[in-house]
Amino acid sequence: MNIHMNLGENSYDIVVERSVMKRADKELNLNRKVFIITDSGVPESYAKCVADQCLTPHIATVCQGEVSKSIETYESLLKKMLSLGFTRGDCVVAVGGGVVGDLSGFVAASYMRGIDFYNIPTTVLSQIDSSIGGKVAVNLGGIKNIVGAFYQPKKVLIDPDVLSTLPTRQISNGLAEAVKMSLTSDAELFDIFENQDILSNIDEIIVKSLNIKKSVVEQDEKESGLRKILNFGHSIGHGIESEEALSNLYHGECVALGMIPMCSSKVREHLVPVLKKLSLPTSVNCDATRVIEALSHDKKVKNGKLTAVYVEKVGSFVMKEIECESLKESIALISERGE
Repeated sequence: MNIHMNLGENSYDIVVERSVMKRADKELNLNRKVFIITDSGVPESYAKCVADQCLTPHIATVCQGEVSKSIETYESLLKKMLSLGFTRGDCVVAVGGGVVGDLSGFVAASYMRGIDFYNIPTTVLSQIDSSIGGKVAVNLGGIKNIVGAFYQPKKVLIDPDVLSTLPTRQISNGLAEAVKMSLTSDAELFDIFENQDILSNIDEIIVKSLNIKKSVVEQDEKESGLRKILNFGHSIGHGIESEEALSNLYHGECVALGMIPMCSSKVREHLVPVLKKLSLPTSVNCDATRVIEALSHDKKVKNGKLTAVYVEKVGSFVMKEIECESLKESIALISERGE
């Protein structure tokens, strides 16, 4: 299936098809120097599969996890490309999850002021969310995605077959983003999570999630308005994620926690059981003051107020301006400390 992202001169196709990675050369222009960025947690066979289809491949493997979304790793990749003689006519291919995609996209966006970038996401989270939309970034000073750009890929290849190598926790981690999109935009998708077998419907979940994000990004590419709904659950989630003591939590798990305070009590009655069905956390031992301090650096915070997405009814949303300090009471809903 081809999903076309209509963004004028930045338009591109998202190909969702089993085994599409094995014919990447038929979908992408790999007849040039190709800088393939992957990480140590991705099966080596995936990057090799892509490399075998390239004219002149170079594979760079970074460490698994958020530690690689750093200025230091970013700089080392640029230096490597420079030493290998990459030009404006060459390209970068990301083979991995959200960290690899964000990092690779930022490398492509800034090398020689921008070269072609292709994304081949290998996790549920990156397949349904982070691989499309053009947000690329690295972290700085403990703040997620604070240095980056909007830079759209030339094409995205989504191969659900690669998900078979993922542990159950990583699958649930990614599906948290699909739950997020269903709550704000698609009650039918939420019904799949609530009343149907999730894994047997994974292809449909991926496609439905991509179509939601596609629609939002087409209307608001640079996040001046509507695109903010994609941040549902993320402000508190990022605050939790920034706490060193909670570094064992995955991004999707933090988003799951961040959604709970941003829903009406009626929606929470449906959401919490769905999160438990997915083995996602519904409470956490966090310091509300520290979480608020971390989210105060959020790009959506101005003059101490957060523009937050709030779900009063499944499938719809409202935007609310909330004083950051007033969120302490909301965070108490998920805090094991009862703050």
